[in-house]
Amino acid sequence: MHPKLISLENQFARSILTKVSAPCLDRRQVELWIKRDDLLHPIVSGNKWRKLKYILNHALSQGAIKIVSMGGAYSNHLHALAYVGHRLGIQTEGFIRGEPQSNPTLSDLRRWGMRLQFVSREDYRNLRQYKHWNSLPGIDTNAYWLPEGGAVDLALQGVAELVSEIDIQYDVVCCPCGTGTTLAGIIEAVRPDVRVIGFSALKGGSFLKRDVEALLTQPRENWDIVTDYHFGGFARTKPELIEFIEQFLYETSVLLEPIYTGKMFYGIYDLIEKGFFPAGRRIVAIHTGGLQGNRGFA
Repeated sequence: MHPKLISLENQFARSILTKVSAPCLDRRQVELWIKRDDLLHPIVSGNKWRKLKYILNHALSQGAIKIVSMGGAYSNHLHALAYVGHRLGIQTEGFIRGEPQSNPTLSDLRRWGMRLQFVSREDYRNLRQYKHWNSLPGIDTNAYWLPEGGAVDLALQGVAELVSEIDIQYDVVCCPCGTGTTLAGIIEAVRPDVRVIGFSALKGGSFLKRDVEALLTQPRENWDIVTDYHFGGFARTKPELIEFIEQFLYETSVLLEPIYTGKMFYGIYDLIEKGFFPAGRRIVAIHTGGLQGNRGFA
């Protein structure tokens, strides 16, 4: 591991396990634990760091002086990348989907030195075809291309470390899904008898199954993606979701956001109430951080 990355990670906090208490858990005799990856760092929290860690190590080993990536106007991925680039002394550049605008997330990106290019939705979709670090046409010499959300195989190594830190016995792991990269890393790392369930933040997220399969080193049968809790689509929400997030904070003191983690925990609670999980099951839900996204709903 590159010394700069070791130095940065040494400043991180611990990602602890927290047990949740709720009436539905008692009624259904199911245990729910939260892997608190949101506590790792106030900015580079959760799966953002997990995915970036070994990608950054590879970029530094290639002598990259700039990392170019893509995301939306409130992208957790670009937010984390810009901060880490600033800390490591690496230039960063981001293709932003949509018309030029200003918001707190983009202000952070600019403050940390990321060069922003706003592109049309069509051009943004075209960027998704470039999957390899040196595949983007016209990319600068000594620049490193990082696909949307850090969706490359190197990201799975960091996610595997997350799984290795879970020091209790468990039957199910749940995580929210955007690109499916974190889900793929968990599937690769858990025992074959552990069930892994992803909760899509996107409407029509069944295509994510294909993307996850493409990231796996071999076929696995112990996982699935639930697509029923998108609340209208990516970054869409409904009053019942916001009410759930507020009640969850009141009962657990754990802050969620409505793009990823709020939808996942809403889905977990609903499935528990419906008897989806047999009695005696112990579930570990991954809190993937990304709380800066709450600023888009202020």
